[in-house]
Amino acid sequence: MKTLHAGLFFLMAATGAAIFSPAPVYAADARHDPLGLWTGTLVADQGTCEETRAPSTFQVDEKRTTFTPADGSIALRGKPDPQHEHYHLQALLTPPGSKPFPMVFEAHPEGDTIVGTYGTPRCRAHIVLTRPH
Repeated sequence: MKTLHAGLFFLMAATGAAIFSPAPVYAADARHDPLGLWTGTLVADQGTCEETRAPSTFQVDEKRTTFTPADGSIALRGKPDPQHEHYHLQALLTPPGSKPFPMVFEAHPEGDTIVGTYGTPRCRAHIVLTRPH
């Protein structure tokens, strides 16, 4: 009888442990968990890039993305693809009496970061974005 009770106890303990144990924690990478804020500083590759003077912010939600170079007043906007494998954002400034000034940001997840390229007629820069601490 003791053996039966001991076996039942261990069976209940094992079942309870399976029911009440926390779910395994997986490292969230940028492709599987991209939503939220990402920050980094642009690094100039070509031309004059004033946007390298301060950190930039990339924000991802279910329906839209926003990139703000040097956290300034101009935001590039886009829509994420459903798999969050690639991001394309843009803005077109049209100052009165001047040529249109396109701004483009292309990015993709890479491990626990999002890497991207920013370009304007005057500048080309790259960036590695991480989650703020």
